[in-house]
Amino acid sequence: MPTCLETTGPHDRFMLRAARLALRGRGSTAPNPCVGAVLAKDGEIKAEGWHKACGGPHAEVECLADARAKGVDPSACTLYVTLEPCNHQGKTPPCTKAILDAGIKRVVVGCADPNPHVTGGGAKALRAAGVEVVLGVQEALCQDLIDEFRIWQTTNRPYSILKMASTLDGKIAARGGRPQPVSCPESQADVHRLRAQVQAVIVGGNTFYGDNPQLTCRLDGDGVLKGFCQPLAVVVTSTLPKAYSTFNLLRQRPEQVLFWTSEYSAKTPLADELRERGTLIWGLPEMRLGNGEGLDFAGAFARLRQDFGCYRTLCEGGGQLALSLARQQLVDEFVLYLAPRVLGDAEGKSLFAGDAVQSMDETLNFRLAVADSCGQDLKLTYKPRS
Repeated sequence: MPTCLETTGPHDRFMLRAARLALRGRGSTAPNPCVGAVLAKDGEIKAEGWHKACGGPHAEVECLADARAKGVDPSACTLYVTLEPCNHQGKTPPCTKAILDAGIKRVVVGCADPNPHVTGGGAKALRAAGVEVVLGVQEALCQDLIDEFRIWQTTNRPYSILKMASTLDGKIAARGGRPQPVSCPESQADVHRLRAQVQAVIVGGNTFYGDNPQLTCRLDGDGVLKGFCQPLAVVVTSTLPKAYSTFNLLRQRPEQVLFWTSEYSAKTPLADELRERGTLIWGLPEMRLGNGEGLDFAGAFARLRQDFGCYRTLCEGGGQLALSLARQQLVDEFVLYLAPRVLGDAEGKSLFAGDAVQSMDETLNFRLAVADSCGQDLKLTYKPRS
């Protein structure tokens, strides 16, 4: 997880490793956060662990189990953990008890637990028992790791990821819109890993009609979680297709397709024919958006979580859908695969499109959270700037 937040402090290397481990649990820990932990001694990592699934052992317990398996004495090590250890009984016992039972004398924590009911409880309990607690190492990075947990705790909707791929001049397709890959094969494979971590993939009507996508995760075992189910396919369009058309989604899995459309289109005979095939149609209200009208997505996102247990969604739409979600503050994470190519055509399809703004004062602002390479591309992960 190379990141612009890396420093050279004595604890940073171990916390960065714990952060990488935490990401291994992404997609399976919901509604719990993903957390990583390592035990280190004399500048070396001796054991490591991460929270693998909701209801399973937490990262600290997994790390201690790894230490036992390797014959490592935890009491002689420092524990590094991305999130403050819990001090309450949930589906698993308190991690603070496991830490104290192991005789650990020093714990380095990335960030405090944001749950208002337990804030500071873990660190306080450890310190009261004589354990040295260092809080706030790589804090910004560790806070980003639990952003989704914060969304689940404070809203009724899923964590929303926007994924796009562009050339260096910000184009996602040539002016004709013909479906051609922008990014390299490694980036395309990485998108399937993203799909393996979400419960719904969202595209716009242009993508549906122009690309005829499958919107499935096509990984051969590696990177796919146990009990994995293909994500729900969500298509945003004002023009519904015929029920027995040859589009891949309707031909291969019509019962796993959901159309978000206007309230008027949702009441048409075409919508009823699609419903007879098992396809879902949701009519969304319209709202004023920028310089025009657009669908109001807030209720639909909340319904995804309520009706389908969707904790993460991935939008792979075009520029207009991307801008609409960003304008409605429904982009919690923006993943951009930046290809080292230049299209050089002002009429090419842009990353974000749909508004006629007159000033840079009207920009939507993001911050760079993580920068990494993916084949010949750059994989840039942004968060909305608060």
